Amino acid sequence: MHVLLVLDHPYGVDAGADVPHRRSLVVAMLDAAREGLARAGHTHETIDLADLDPSMTADDLVAWRLRAEPRADVVALQQRLARADHLVLAFPLWWMSMPARTKGFLDRVLTPGFAFDEPVPGGRLHRRLDRLQGVTALVAMTTPSWLYSAWFGAPARRILDRGTFRLIGIPRVRWIAIDRSTQRGAEARERALERVRRRFATLRPVGAQSRSALVSSS
Repeated sequence: MHVLLVLDHPYGVDAGADVPHRRSLVVAMLDAAREGLARAGHTHETIDLADLDPSMTADDLVAWRLRAEPRADVVALQQRLARADHLVLAFPLWWMSMPARTKGFLDRVLTPGFAFDEPVPGGRLHRRLDRLQGVTALVAMTTPSWLYSAWFGAPARRILDRGTFRLIGIPRVRWIAIDRSTQRGAEARERALERVRRRFATLRPVGAQSRSALVSSS
């Protein structure tokens, strides 16, 4: 499998080390995911969204409506997404949702004619990302997971699952979160990261997962 990892954090891809005031648990999760993918023999590439303009401009919207080719930076991102069997979005949870660049990535990259078709305005969307088998969100948050779901309604998770990828025909959306991030010591942090490594070391293509289920149930 080929996996595209998309990072949204101001500190960038080099902030995974446990260095006070220069560290990011999200980046450490991304590093752990890449280590797990290497264990499984998968190929991967990483996009750092630090330089992405997250705003939808007037030109972007015109291109969207006319099904015209978007700006060059978006085309480059689309080309990388088109090669992926699995997409990973890594970001911190801010105000119970994803940061602006992650939302901008979704808004500007998942365009009609590339990610989906809309034969009837306002009707059902038809999938175009045939190679993409699933999506995983890697999230660090200070809020306890139970509170995020029970009280806040897990808005970022719902946006990614029901509000985005299911709409364009990709039903496999996984959510891997490390909660209470500011309360974790070094040992608890490392245990959580090892769980991320194991999850990605067991990542399999959809067909292989189905065959495994059939074998185990026979």
